[in-house]
Amino acid sequence: MKLFLTAATMGMNPAVLLLTCVVVLLVLTTLIVILSRYRKCPSDKVLVIYGKVGTAQDGSQRSAKCIHGGAAFIWPVIQAYEYLDLTPMSIQVDLRNALSKQNIRVDVPSRFTVGISTENGVMQNAAERLLGIKIDEIKQIAEDIIFGQMRLIIATMDIEEINSDRDKFLEAVSSNVETELKKIGLRLINVNVTDITDESGYIVALGQEAAAKAINDAKISVAEAERVGAIGSAEAERDRRISVSKSNSEAITGENEAKALIAESDALRREKEAEAQKRAVAAENIAKARAEEESYEAKRAAEEARAHFEQAKLEADVIIKTEIEKKKLELEAEAKAEQVRRMAKGEADATLLKMQAEANGAKEILMKQAEGFRELVQSAGGEANDAIRLMIADKLEEVTRIQVEAIKNLQIDKITVWDSGAKSDGGKGTTADFISGLYKSVPPLTELFDMAGMQLPEYLGTPKTDANAIEAPSDGGTK
Repeated sequence: MKLFLTAATMGMNPAVLLLTCVVVLLVLTTLIVILSRYRKCPSDKVLVIYGKVGTAQDGSQRSAKCIHGGAAFIWPVIQAYEYLDLTPMSIQVDLRNALSKQNIRVDVPSRFTVGISTENGVMQNAAERLLGIKIDEIKQIAEDIIFGQMRLIIATMDIEEINSDRDKFLEAVSSNVETELKKIGLRLINVNVTDITDESGYIVALGQEAAAKAINDAKISVAEAERVGAIGSAEAERDRRISVSKSNSEAITGENEAKALIAESDALRREKEAEAQKRAVAAENIAKARAEEESYEAKRAAEEARAHFEQAKLEADVIIKTEIEKKKLELEAEAKAEQVRRMAKGEADATLLKMQAEANGAKEILMKQAEGFRELVQSAGGEANDAIRLMIADKLEEVTRIQVEAIKNLQIDKITVWDSGAKSDGGKGTTADFISGLYKSVPPLTELFDMAGMQLPEYLGTPKTDANAIEAPSDGGTK
């Protein structure tokens, strides 16, 4: 308000002043927003901008933009940013039971130092695969890659190469591991292999062989030095004796005495020289004998170590083959057992289904028979006995047919009866009794009706009555 009053007293238009204030406010706001969205990348981090970040050289949409050691403006709404930490990560890799080219399992404990790569392209891989992942998770991913590559490298090298040519082994590990780490955006900083051991003791045997060889070479060198020293000492003694002999011969007066002394000195000198030569040769032979003895001893130790190694190798091969065969037999036995179980289950299910089907069929037949019998009883006026008689009367023809079938094929002309002429109680002969009994095998209709609880109609004949039979009730029922 004071500003407007001041402007009014100075003769300025309030609307123009208001517009000027709005423009200044917008400029300040824009400047603040720009400054707040401008991000600088520290030297120990990688700035990753994601969102709409433009296109790549091949025309495809870029997933992220990586900046190391610079700064960039982050557009609001369409872009966001995060940092990748470049701090090195130390990973302890204790590789156990890795199979070498000779099928010998070795332990290679080592420590790897890795970190996010700042190389173009590799840094893009890190932004795509490691952004937002915790340090422990990145270490676990790198550890899995290192384990796989080390096992692959050890499988292509002999124990001698891994143990003696350590530079070649480390170079192969560094090359293969770094190639795989670059795929996820990491770089290999350092590799440190602490020690290499094997379960069969082959590396220890190699060390013992090398130590024995070094000791043998040192002993040979010492013997050679002693031999040279002995020879030099003998020559020095000889020169000293010659000088003394010459001095004594010059001091002796007289030419003859001097000559005698010189001759004697010469003889003594030659004798001493022979003795010295003899001692030197003896010392040399003794040194050679000792060197050869130690060499043979070293060779024997080496042969014993090699024999132990061959035995361990053969045992390892046999054990591995035996384990594989054992596993194979176990799998085959499990497969056969599973097959037998499934066949038994299938047969049991089939038997159960068959029995259920038969039971259902029998139940259906019985239900149909019960339903038919119920209708038959209803048709007989509700009398079950009358219904039974109706059923027997319906089957009477079939019963008679079955009884007749028993004798219908009997050929009378083929039967021979020996008749003795004797008469039975009824006055009949043997032949007559046979024919009568044959025809009686077919029951009369009256007997069939009696068995069914019925009576023949009167027009078919009057049935025989039993004097002792009980009079049937005259209720109009079927007899």
